Amino acid sequence: MNDDLALALTLADLADELSLSRFRAADLVVETKPDFTPVSEADRAVEQALRTALGEARPDDSILGEEYGIEGTGRRRWILDPIDGTKNYVRGVPVWSTLIGLMDGDEVIVGVVSAPALGRRWWAARGEGAWSSEPHRPEPRRLRVSGVGTLADASFSFSDPVGWSERGAAEGLDVLLHDTWRQRAYGDFWSHMMVAEGVVDIAAEPQLETYDMAALIPIIEEAGGRITAYDGGSALGGGSAVTTNGRLHSSVLSVLSGQDPATP
Repeated sequence: MNDDLALALTLADLADELSLSRFRAADLVVETKPDFTPVSEADRAVEQALRTALGEARPDDSILGEEYGIEGTGRRRWILDPIDGTKNYVRGVPVWSTLIGLMDGDEVIVGVVSAPALGRRWWAARGEGAWSSEPHRPEPRRLRVSGVGTLADASFSFSDPVGWSERGAAEGLDVLLHDTWRQRAYGDFWSHMMVAEGVVDIAAEPQLETYDMAALIPIIEEAGGRITAYDGGSALGGGSAVTTNGRLHSSVLSVLSGQDPATP
């Protein structure tokens, strides 16, 4: 395991301790941000703790976090989402995670997704494969996407219908809901991690920020999958994410662009 991944996993341990200590707390403080999304005291505490730890361990690296923006100018940049799924967190739903990514220039080279209330964690570094841990397995499990090759056989997961019309993909959502074998709204990070595990074949979200996606990218790609924006370009640059097992990617992009999924 390389030093950067080892550090990211240590940061995830720190985040888990802090976030779990306030999960379902009766006195949890929750506020509304200017964009009308919630933020809890735990979001801020986790990000502050991770920034402090990174300042000591990697003082030359820069940081981008959801709650406190950009710090530093280093080429290597840590991307932090202290609690992905804050709405779940504040309602006591256990589907939330801390996302930790490391970019070197334009490439995300390390990703960790830690969901302590589920007892799950996923991680990857370039060239080292994608892995997960879970309560009933004593050793980490290497991840591999599915081999499903048609939409009719595919399992599709998303978060909700919000933002699809603004992305020009409302009809595409209807097609995916109608033409795939199974449809579920697992939501947020979990949909994408299930693609990496091979238990879901397609995941898509129309409105995402860099900190929502960075950690996911190396995990998906090291598991053999693909993740892009809805137009097929960079997810980080496109503000949206389509994750597939790779074999289905061109068909899904065709659907989202309003074309026949059989069109190359």
